[in-house]
Amino acid sequence: MLMADETTSIDYVMEKASGPHFSGLRLSPSTTSSPRTPASSATPAFTESDQPIVIGVSGGTASGKTTVCDMIIQQLHDHRVVLVNQDSFYRGLTAKELERVHEYNFDHPDAFDTEQLLECMGRLLSGHSVQVPIYDFKTHQRCTDAFRQVNASDVIILEGILVFHDPRVRNLMSMKIFVDTDADVRLARRIRRDTVERGRDINSVLEQYAKFVKPAFDDFVLPSKKYADVIIPRGGDNHVAIDLIVQHIRTKLGQHDLCKVYPNVYVIQSTFQIRGMHTLIRDKDISKHDFVFYSDRLIRLVVEHGLGHLPFTEKQIVTPTGSVYMGVDFCKKLCGVSIVRSGESMENALRACCKGIKIGKILIHRDGDNGKQLIYEKLPKDISERHVLLLDPVLATGNSACQAIDLLIQKGVPEAHIIFLNLISAPEGIHCVCKQYPTLKIVTSEIDVLLNEEFRVIPGLGEFGDRYFGTDD
Repeated sequence: MLMADETTSIDYVMEKASGPHFSGLRLSPSTTSSPRTPASSATPAFTESDQPIVIGVSGGTASGKTTVCDMIIQQLHDHRVVLVNQDSFYRGLTAKELERVHEYNFDHPDAFDTEQLLECMGRLLSGHSVQVPIYDFKTHQRCTDAFRQVNASDVIILEGILVFHDPRVRNLMSMKIFVDTDADVRLARRIRRDTVERGRDINSVLEQYAKFVKPAFDDFVLPSKKYADVIIPRGGDNHVAIDLIVQHIRTKLGQHDLCKVYPNVYVIQSTFQIRGMHTLIRDKDISKHDFVFYSDRLIRLVVEHGLGHLPFTEKQIVTPTGSVYMGVDFCKKLCGVSIVRSGESMENALRACCKGIKIGKILIHRDGDNGKQLIYEKLPKDISERHVLLLDPVLATGNSACQAIDLLIQKGVPEAHIIFLNLISAPEGIHCVCKQYPTLKIVTSEIDVLLNEEFRVIPGLGEFGDRYFGTDD
């Protein structure tokens, strides 16, 4: 788990980011009796190209969650961002519960109407506006004649002490943030808030804290911390952590814009582990050994997600326990094609994922002719009958890629049977490839900002082949 702090080093980030919560996506293909291709196996439901990003913010009472949310919203002023508070979905107390309100546990999961929260989030994710209830903390009832209108947006921030507790709510989120603040600081803030804003006396606040708030924190809130992708110590005072989060969200928003334009572009789900590996391989001072190590890890993720777009058929097998398991059978007619020489860096990952796979090669002269001179090609003779994973770690102008794709099509490979895998893509390259080949798929781990006047990807990572094979001296 990544602790976003001013003192956090990259080595510490990568050590912490290797925990179980950063495991890859698990795909559950829908049942079918005929071959098919998953519509989007590189992104979960919440990152479909036509859906907003959902950011979950949790933490103990008065930890500074709302302050963190407000700071994120302020920095994302050029995007449509809305805040949904879990507190709005408190259940109204019955007359009997009101008689003994001092014994009611407002920090227990049962205090919330999670079904209505899910309904509201579902409508927002579908692009509809919703009316969020308003809860009166003095009367412990929802306002019957007033609602808060929340419109469809690019980013939905869902904030509350227990937003990580229910897996149905948790699974809506593309990023989960836990605000970690000292218990004494939280108690002091809660006393100030409840006495000033909610009309309670200090004794009742302390009694409620000792009887309900702290036990509920230990039983429900603190255990949910393990689901967080990033932890912010000191809440709103940690400006470095918030800046990192905003930068990450901006990157995802930029990727979503292109994914909306081109539904055949797939960006693998970004985590802070993936972001950390990108930070490492983009660093000009990283050692060659580390560059190769973390590049190989990222390449493996891209290859795995690319394989998720291949057609599959259902297959029934019997397990060692004698049980019947309905699974899927891999695509048999498959090959890889690397664009020499950078693409050769992706071959080992492909071989590790696909035992005995055939791999062809294409060499294109890139300098001085817009990448449109074919030098060499060696492809499987039956390539027209196969699905092709085209390998090149960087998609820049797209000229070399288009030359390679043209050659594959000339060899009889259907355009829809080509999946182009790369680590980073420039918007110019995506436009170039997708406009010419709308049924081809592109799977990448990040979309960068632009190309400079020298046609280099910015921020990019330099000449990948030279850095990977050690010929950049």
